[in-house]
Amino acid sequence: MKNSRKAPVPRVGPLALVAVLALAGCGIVNSPAADKEPTESDGKSPLAEYMGEGFMSSAGGGMMRATRIGGGQESSEEQLAKQRKVEDATAKCMQAAGFQYVAVPPESNPKSKFDDAFNLPPDKFAEQYGYGISTIDWSKPGGEDDDNPNTKIRNALSATAKKAYDKALNGPHATGDGNVVAVPADGKGNNEVTDMGCRGKAAEEVFGKGENKLDDFKKFESLFKDLEALRKRIDADQRVVDATSAWADCLADAGHAGFKKVAEPRDKIGKKLEELTGAGKGKGNPGGPAVITGPPSFDKVDAQKLADLRKEEIELAKADQGCKSKVYDEPYKKAQYEQEKEFVTANKTQLEQYRDAVSER
Repeated sequence: MKNSRKAPVPRVGPLALVAVLALAGCGIVNSPAADKEPTESDGKSPLAEYMGEGFMSSAGGGMMRATRIGGGQESSEEQLAKQRKVEDATAKCMQAAGFQYVAVPPESNPKSKFDDAFNLPPDKFAEQYGYGISTIDWSKPGGEDDDNPNTKIRNALSATAKKAYDKALNGPHATGDGNVVAVPADGKGNNEVTDMGCRGKAAEEVFGKGENKLDDFKKFESLFKDLEALRKRIDADQRVVDATSAWADCLADAGHAGFKKVAEPRDKIGKKLEELTGAGKGKGNPGGPAVITGPPSFDKVDAQKLADLRKEEIELAKADQGCKSKVYDEPYKKAQYEQEKEFVTANKTQLEQYRDAVSER
């Protein structure tokens, strides 16, 4: 069955999502949680060839994402070669700025500790990690920087020198604490190119300008709207409606009553974690700079409250996964595949154009 267990990812508009994915494929954006999910054993959906494997979530709720676009994509060695060029260019730029930076070969980076977790079957993942929301501290991907020579170089600097180092490496908007000042809090940005430091300049040299990539995907805005309409049609399919009702009854029988939509259990845990960590509270004053933060740290969270939330998450996720596998996944998959086939037939030309545009990134 299609696994509905996914790592926490932000809900964004279709155009913004694809823009981020396009940049991520070029090494400009990197999020450990963005494309991770436990192992699935079924085949690809009809849209996977064009939009990426796992594009349509079987959990519903409107979460769509594209990964591993098929056809024409670069090999691993080609991607590694580009990443090496980015590292070399970053080192030269930092040297010119008066700082030492060692170009680290991408193949020397250790495997994330999250990889093993998301290679687990859905039921085993639920047993150990629930939804992977409060049970995994995403702010600490493991000892990935322990052997990085640049971490040691930065740690040896004074507080003032560290700020200058961070500015040179990541631009003036890097705060050095995992936050990035992005746009005014009123949402009114400008057309000026953001200074992303030596890393940004190096990535631009190798992969091209991000603004151009965004413009390239604007022509697919109508396709994204059609895909959102497709998602709504699938959710409204009587088979899915009946399956959702059966899933809710199953959860209630398991002691988790009150859920009406399949995304609600995970959303409930996410909101509780936000309350616990304060991650949902906005930063900055109106008209001042907005601050985009990374995953919330659990360092200052009440240990007992976090333990209670983790226990709740695992119990809910186990029941959720069990009920989906019993009464929801199969009818959803049938409705999804059937309607996706019709969509592909009607929109094949534009889907091929989208796939080719992404694979060229």
